[in-house]
Amino acid sequence: MQHSYFVDSATVANLRDLGGIDLPGGARVRPGLALRSGQLDRLDPSGDPMFSALGVRTVVDLRTELERAAFPDRVPGGAHLLVADVLADQAGSGATAALAAALTDPAAANRTLDRGRAAAAVCEDYRAFVTSPAARQAYKQLITALAHQGGGPVLFHCTAGKDRTGWGATLILLLLGADLATVRTEYLSVDPAVRAHYGPLVERFTAAGGDPEIADAVLSVRAEYLDAALDTLADHWGDPESYARAGLGLKDDTLDSLRSRLVEAA
Repeated sequence: MQHSYFVDSATVANLRDLGGIDLPGGARVRPGLALRSGQLDRLDPSGDPMFSALGVRTVVDLRTELERAAFPDRVPGGAHLLVADVLADQAGSGATAALAAALTDPAAANRTLDRGRAAAAVCEDYRAFVTSPAARQAYKQLITALAHQGGGPVLFHCTAGKDRTGWGATLILLLLGADLATVRTEYLSVDPAVRAHYGPLVERFTAAGGDPEIADAVLSVRAEYLDAALDTLADHWGDPESYARAGLGLKDDTLDSLRSRLVEAA
């Protein structure tokens, strides 16, 4: 399998299990441990048996303080919430968090985000996912949580589950040894779910005169965004292993534990 398994949750958007993704040598990602999604503000475990069956033990929230205040997570009973704000040291709240809010004001969005500026802003955020101190600390927290022996299933998410979450999934797969083709397939695979979830917002935006290209840049999943992050990692650290150690400050035993937990032999 080349991309994550879609979990048909009734209350959580874009919920997926990285388990089953193919790795070199016939191995695969072990199912049920590394889960990704959009925000959990509408989670209702009692009315969502598909989610409840996952047995989530840790929720890693990659969102900003403003996003968390506006749409607080409903954490499942018995689970630990870990706040890992990727954009904590960005000016304002970072493009990927702020641009969606801009879609509520089509006239302002058209003035400030036309002619490719929305896509350029998202690319800039992806570079910051790799280099900024807050982002590196956040992704270190995520990898450490996933590496914790006996920690149970970990669900990590941002707002839509495509940008900050997408880069988190990319890092996990790279550190498990996945090739670039698999990483790209997984990254792009969430696009249909994101488009479906935000379809009504896009329709309202464009009906009010908003530029469809701006909406698409903000609410789609594009290979150019992932490439911005991958190129930045290569330019500064060379390869994922060096980035994990020198960029994120992860120790060998943490990386070994990550692979021990998440890699299932053929």
